[in-house]
Amino acid sequence: MKQVSEYIQTTPYKEYDISIASADASFRKYYRLTKDDKSFLLMDSSLEKESLIPFLNVTKRLKKAGVNVPEIYAKNLSLGYLILEDFGDTHLLSQLNAANFKTLYKQAIDEIITMQKAETAGLPLYDKAFLHFEMELMQEWFLEKKLGLTLTQTQLTLVEKSLENIANAVLEQPQNIFVHRDYHSRNIMLTSSNQLGIIDYQDAMNGALTYDLVSLLKDCYIAFKRNDIEELALYFRDKKDLSISDAEFLRWFDFMGLQRHIKVLGIFSRLHLRDGKDGYLKDIPLTRKYVIDTAKRYDETKELASFLEQHS
Repeated sequence: MKQVSEYIQTTPYKEYDISIASADASFRKYYRLTKDDKSFLLMDSSLEKESLIPFLNVTKRLKKAGVNVPEIYAKNLSLGYLILEDFGDTHLLSQLNAANFKTLYKQAIDEIITMQKAETAGLPLYDKAFLHFEMELMQEWFLEKKLGLTLTQTQLTLVEKSLENIANAVLEQPQNIFVHRDYHSRNIMLTSSNQLGIIDYQDAMNGALTYDLVSLLKDCYIAFKRNDIEELALYFRDKKDLSISDAEFLRWFDFMGLQRHIKVLGIFSRLHLRDGKDGYLKDIPLTRKYVIDTAKRYDETKELASFLEQHS
């Protein structure tokens, strides 16, 4: 906090009070600067300064596409600080309930459609190698390190074959689309004017059509009934005016979900074991359930579902 306070003294915000706002799954921290009825956020990326250039780059792309992302009022890249528009403290997660989730999710889906108008040139490519790289986190961090399993050659082959099937299925859907990559209810703010404010997009990539849709509708922090989720997924398809059957679109959606949730099992385990962030442990059971329930639906992944049911 000392270095943050010293930096604030060099800005027009030196008369503002400083309080801790939040920290996220990375090594970023957020401080709220307040004075009278004015409020700003200071993003402290001093432990990962390399993330600021992508953040600034993606902010420009999203603003140009018409997405509601924070204004940037001041920056010091050498120290790792940005001063941003404050969208407040109300995450979408805190507002979702059985009565309103369809309305709020449709609003968030409309925002995905707007995000997908953003320019993708120059963004990292979500190619087959990267899809595999992410999914392989499950074997190392969840199966081997968290569960303590030593996989047999047969089990290793099963996992490898399943991940290959998933990657191939993901690549069947439209590509070359802007992907936020972490578009879920904790990264969508409800502003004081009841608009959605989008945050935490610095890891955006160029990838598959349904990635952000899956992140939103198969959220690792909250779940709704499958029938309702399918209805909302097909709402996206119809708004995108895609001429594809329900079954084929839901297959795209499901395999994208498998890729994401397999990755997340590894990430949540790594956050716990390597980074000491135990808060994500409680979210592993839902993530695992998503993987097993979805994998059971398709011949290419049924064996993986059985294996995970037996060993986790």
